[in-house]
Amino acid sequence: MTKITLGLTTWTEHPALIHDQLRPVTLNEYAQNLPTVEVDTFFYALPQMATIQNWLAEVPSSFQFIIKAHQGMTLHKRDQNRGELEQLFQQYRRTISPLVAAGQLKTILFQFPPYFDAQLKDIEYLRLIRLWMGDLPIAVEFRNQSWYQPEVRDSLLSYCQDLNFTLVAADEPHDKVTSVPFLLATTNPHLALVRLHGRNRQGWDNAGKSWRKTRTLYRYSNQELAKLKDQLTNLQPQPDEICVIFNNNSAGDAAPNALKLQSMMNLHFTGLAPKSPEQLDLF
Repeated sequence: MTKITLGLTTWTEHPALIHDQLRPVTLNEYAQNLPTVEVDTFFYALPQMATIQNWLAEVPSSFQFIIKAHQGMTLHKRDQNRGELEQLFQQYRRTISPLVAAGQLKTILFQFPPYFDAQLKDIEYLRLIRLWMGDLPIAVEFRNQSWYQPEVRDSLLSYCQDLNFTLVAADEPHDKVTSVPFLLATTNPHLALVRLHGRNRQGWDNAGKSWRKTRTLYRYSNQELAKLKDQLTNLQPQPDEICVIFNNNSAGDAAPNALKLQSMMNLHFTGLAPKSPEQLDLF
C-alpha cells in the first residue's frame, strides 16, 4: 500500500505548528508534526557539513530531507563548462554525504529555470545528471511548457522512467505562459512528488520586487484539497510513497493546508520527534 507523506518548504516560517507563536519554528518542533521537509538552502550555496550534521541531531532517524540542487547544477547559469559543472556535482555529493549516510535523504530536487526546454542539449543534460549523481534519488521539476506538449509528453515520462527520475507534479496557475500543467504520474516506483505552489494567477507573473511574496500567496480550499486527495488515492501504478510538499506560504497557509489534508486523508505519521512539554499556564 502506498505511503503518503506531507511536508512544507523550510521549517522556520510555520507558526501554525507552534500554536501561532510569533517566532521561528525550530527544526525539532517541525519534526514533531511532519515527517519530511524541503530545504532550498543548497540552491543558493552549499552549507557546511557540520550544519547538516546539526540538522540530523535535531530530528529522529526516520525524518527525511528533500534538498534542492544548486543553481549551477540546474543551469540557472548557462556559461559553465563541463569541467566546472562536474566539479560542482562532486562538491555537492561530498556536502550531502551525512544525509546519505544517515539514510535521511528522500530526494534531490532539480528545479529547472523556465528557459530549460525540451531541446536536444537539455534532454542530453538530464542523462549527464544521472551519470554524475550515480544512484542518488533525483526529482525533476520543469517550468517550460515544451516538456508537456502532446508530442513530447509520453517521451518525457519514458525518459524519466529510464533515468529513474521522479517527475514532479507541480500545482500552479496552469493558464499562464510561464507555468506547466499538473501531471501526476509514477515515473519512479519508489517515490512520486507533488509540489503545491498555489494558484495565484496575478502573482505568478509578477516580475517586481515582491514576486516571492505574491507568487505563493494562496490558500487551498477544502474542495481543492478533496480533489487532490482523490488524485493521490487513484494514482496508478502506485509508487511506494507519494510525498506532497506545500509551498504556498506567503501568508502562512502551507501548514494549515497540510494539516487539513492530513485530517481529510486520516494520515497518521509514525516516528515523529517526541512532543515538547506544553508550557503550564499558572495564571
